[in-house]
Amino acid sequence: MNNPWHLYLMAVLYIAAGINHFIKPKMYLRIMPNYLPNHKLLVSLSGLSEIILGIMLCIPLLKNTSIILIILMLIVFLLVHFYMVSNKKASAGLPKWVLVLRIPMQFILMYWAYSYLSL
Repeated sequence: MNNPWHLYLMAVLYIAAGINHFIKPKMYLRIMPNYLPNHKLLVSLSGLSEIILGIMLCIPLLKNTSIILIILMLIVFLLVHFYMVSNKKASAGLPKWVLVLRIPMQFILMYWAYSYLSL
């Protein structure tokens, strides 16, 4: 356990978020853009990816790979955030300002992950 505690916090957050995809799949299905196919499969795959990437963060040999994949995953997730801003049904009743604020939050999460990358 040579990594800082906040790296493990990040790992726990991704694992918890991934598990939530299986506990509350309807919440994630509602925010899937219409132009993406097979929403159920994508929700399951994204949840599984978050769990696996969170676990990989805790394994020194896999940490850098996990960080790169997390950043790529967050880039892909931007599609969902933009869709939520532009689609009233997908907005889940959240105020527009919250939905807009979530977009720069993705970049903050990307930077947080990037800050642990050992080149």
